[in-house]
This record gives sequence, structure tokens and C-alpha cells, in this order.
Amino acid sequence: MPHVIIKHFPKDLDEETRARLAARVSEAVQEAFGVRAGAVSIGLEPVEREDWDAEVYRPEITGREDRLVQFPDY
Repeated sequence: MPHVIIKHFPKDLDEETRARLAARVSEAVQEAFGVRAGAVSIGLEPVEREDWDAEVYRPEITGREDRLVQFPDY
């Protein structure tokens, strides 16, 4: 605990970029929840652009303002 899933349009990230992303997200989660690095897991989940609305926006963003800490501007 905690587990973070980052859903995104498909993009190949090199190992350095993935490591930097993981480190920054992990650091923020550790600070916010007061946990050690080994307690944090992070996953990347690519979602095709044409599937975004049905798979992410409608079920996970629309009407979920009570759970979102940042709402998109689209």
C-alpha cells in the first residue's frame, strides 16, 4: 500500500524516463502517506486514444470529483 496506476496514451518510455517518473511519483506518495519506498507500487497502463473516453474518462473521471485530486481541463 499504496498502489498507483498511471493510465496514458501509448508511448514508449526509455528506462531512464521510466525510472525518473517512478522515483518522482514514489517520492510524492511516500511523503503524502508517510510510507517507505518499498511500500509503494506503480504501474503504467497504456490505453489507446480511441478507447480513452469509454475505458477511462467516463468510468473513472466523470462524476468522480469526490475522488479526484486533480480534474482534467478537457
